[in-house]
Amino acid sequence: MKWYFWVGVVIFVVLGIFTLIPAHVTEPNLLGYYSFDPLAPVMTILLWVAAGAIYWCGKEKGKKL
Repeated sequence: MKWYFWVGVVIFVVLGIFTLIPAHVTEPNLLGYYSFDPLAPVMTILLWVAAGAIYWCGKEKGKKL
């Protein structure tokens, strides 16, 4: 698997974790606590799905070469 697929996977996983970090904001997210992202559980899952898709595409591209 090429290095740029790994970079994409790492970026999306880190962004998914970043959405769950507690922060001092005015309104709670969908889980009920205060974090950087008000849609924390939804965006976390979407970012991790995107990371999985990038990983899968990288694996499939490696098989064809």
